[in-house]
Amino acid sequence: MEILFLGTSSGVPTKTRNVSAVAVQAGQSKSWFLVDCGEATQHQLQYCKLSLKNLRAIAITHVHGDHCYGLPGLLASAGVAGRTESLVIIAPQGIKPWLETTMEMTQMYLPYSLEFIATEELAEQQFDDVKVTITPLSHRVPSFAYSFTQSSSQKVLKSEALKLAGLPQGPLWGRLQSGVDVEFDNQTFLSSDYVESLQHSNKVVICGDNDNPSLLKSMCDGADVLVHESTYTEDMADKASNVGHSYAKQVAQFAEEVTVPHLILTHFSARYQSNQEGEGSVEQMRVEAEQVFNGRLFLARDFDHFRLNQQHKLTLLNEGKSREH
Repeated sequence: MEILFLGTSSGVPTKTRNVSAVAVQAGQSKSWFLVDCGEATQHQLQYCKLSLKNLRAIAITHVHGDHCYGLPGLLASAGVAGRTESLVIIAPQGIKPWLETTMEMTQMYLPYSLEFIATEELAEQQFDDVKVTITPLSHRVPSFAYSFTQSSSQKVLKSEALKLAGLPQGPLWGRLQSGVDVEFDNQTFLSSDYVESLQHSNKVVICGDNDNPSLLKSMCDGADVLVHESTYTEDMADKASNVGHSYAKQVAQFAEEVTVPHLILTHFSARYQSNQEGEGSVEQMRVEAEQVFNGRLFLARDFDHFRLNQQHKLTLLNEGKSREH
């Protein structure tokens, strides 16, 4: 699975960060999912290889504008780009009437249909080999987390058993692995006897705004990656609680408790600068989190691109770059 951050700022954009949007792509497939769609998300996509024609579904975490104001423009651009396939939108109930009113008042025409699914009425949804599950969070408005679990299987030969049985390694092994029974030296080798199917799954949890990370305990069971908002540092804990947000150390403590191996913090308040150290820097959050979290920690930047492989290792493929690059 791959994770691409299209926006990592909270509330308002900054010179280096757009507001919330995260793309999730499963395996080698061209199809992808979008979690949140803050203002100018479609502009961010101009610097990526993702196509709106291959967008499988949009999942909105909550109705606040920095998580959804980019939705009308992105949908319109998908139509201009030639999309005709129906698009699923999983979102809190308020998104549907807001979007429909916007479309009506602006006379927006889409050459494809929208399938709305209310988050409040859904526990999980299957998209081919990707299962999306939903957990309610704690915020000033209904807010939700989405987990993406991709399951796959791999056919593996029992090579030692084949050697003991006397079948020489070569093309016949390949036929067995493909499911075909073979004959050799007056003996029949059944594929079912010498091929086992190994199951693999990757799980990524991506959260909306949330002041109570412990609500994610069940969802984080078996998770490889937790993406969670970290709007403030610990010295702003009271403010964070008052406005329904989390701070870095709080999230990191939770991630350590549930033994999530990879934690990505995002949704940073504009009060924290990206290109400086010390007080007022996003790097303060790294220092706080590392005090209590022993897994691999990342502070997301716009256009950071991660890959999670079948061995459950998360790799940062390229660090986020400014659009000028």
